[in-house]
Amino acid sequence: MPRAGIQPAQPGLRFLPAHFSPWVHRLSRWALPVLLRTRGIVDVQVEGAERLAQLFAEHQQGRARLLIAFRHPTTTDPLTMAQLVWEEVPRAARAARLRLHRPVYSQFLYDRGIPLWAGAAAGWILGALGGIPIQRGKLDRVALKAARDVLAEGSSPLAIAPEGATNNHGEMLGPLEPGLAQLAFWCCDDLAAAGRQQRVLIVPIALRYVTQGLDWPAVDALLDRLEAQLGRSPGPEGAGGSRGGGRPAEERRYRRLIQLGEGVITVMEDFYRQAHGLELPPLPAPAPGTAANEHGFIARLERIRNAALAVAETHLQLLRPKGSLGERCRRVEQAGWSRLYRDDLETMTPLERSLADWQATEARLAMDHMRLVEHFSTLSGSYVAEKPSFDRYTEVLQILWRAIAWINGTSHDKPPDLGSRLARLSVGEPIDVTERHGRYLSGRREAVNDLMAELRARMLAELEGAGPGAQAARAGLGTSSA
Repeated sequence: MPRAGIQPAQPGLRFLPAHFSPWVHRLSRWALPVLLRTRGIVDVQVEGAERLAQLFAEHQQGRARLLIAFRHPTTTDPLTMAQLVWEEVPRAARAARLRLHRPVYSQFLYDRGIPLWAGAAAGWILGALGGIPIQRGKLDRVALKAARDVLAEGSSPLAIAPEGATNNHGEMLGPLEPGLAQLAFWCCDDLAAAGRQQRVLIVPIALRYVTQGLDWPAVDALLDRLEAQLGRSPGPEGAGGSRGGGRPAEERRYRRLIQLGEGVITVMEDFYRQAHGLELPPLPAPAPGTAANEHGFIARLERIRNAALAVAETHLQLLRPKGSLGERCRRVEQAGWSRLYRDDLETMTPLERSLADWQATEARLAMDHMRLVEHFSTLSGSYVAEKPSFDRYTEVLQILWRAIAWINGTSHDKPPDLGSRLARLSVGEPIDVTERHGRYLSGRREAVNDLMAELRARMLAELEGAGPGAQAARAGLGTSSA
């Protein structure tokens, strides 16, 4: 009988230091329009570009240290942010007669896992563009020190996505991780220790994508494809059953979307009951004022996410799970990595090395359950119901498509084309961290929490078009487009 595939254990993960290269930056700038088009981005519009150009000038002149906090809804965001920093900021600076040293760029934090699945070349390029890799599931002291040094001493600003990971929702801000606030306060500490009178500023960047042209037949066709994965015939009126205009078509389409989500959850419930012998707990009673169907979907989704994550945690001996769903996923990832990437391989006997490979294989399978949870981590029962727009439909359907493609082992396939998109960025008013430093010294946790709450409020205001940055742009003070 043939052996099942074995995942060999690998040498321990080493830190990949940033090594900014001007020629790699130039080549990347040249390739950026093509890369954006391959992601379906036909235009990038920026509100408040002049504000960001002024902040870059203050950073370069030594008057401020700048931390850029940007939304992270999709994997296209690094390209969109590159367009903002590399092209829109210099353009706005020229229009405002600001002199910026070239090249104009920012350093940034990125997930250490990217070079593992994208390849070593991707890690080298990210480092050459100023990227600092960080392992999110542990206290990565080396990466944090590198980021802290860049923030206090670097010639360019530092960009961080405080959501930590993509949430795949254009109009919903995910939970923010407090590490960004901690880095900002550490920078205040470092400047004070050096006797330097510089402000530490956090500038929030709201980012979302808007589809150009509403191709509802493409949405209905994707519904057909996903329903086929559950063994269902297309919509209730046959192929393309939701097509056509009017309220009945909208209601049928939404009903199909809900039934699709419920069908996927049912398949997952059956899988974990049968394959892992899990007894799923009863659903809690709905909260007052919550619709029964919405409550049922959300409760079942939460239950299956916890069940799948518990399988991974049990395999990896994480017997006391705590924290949010995202925090639990990061701990599972780190526990898996500790079995996949090891520093003791050279001291092992051949037999011990083979058993290490077994352990790595088991860890990889355990992490697969966590990845499944990640795919469903941002789904909710109300996002489309609150606003049944074309973009919200496409976002939820593509979450389901990616999850099913991942289960099928076809995650490298190109996602369905639902239309070209416009990227919109709004630069908010910066938050002066320096004036909060005294409060930080007297109560660190409270100061960090307060700063993150303020950042979240400003990012939401910009996202909803109510922030100072968006208001200034609408008054004609800060609009540019690619």
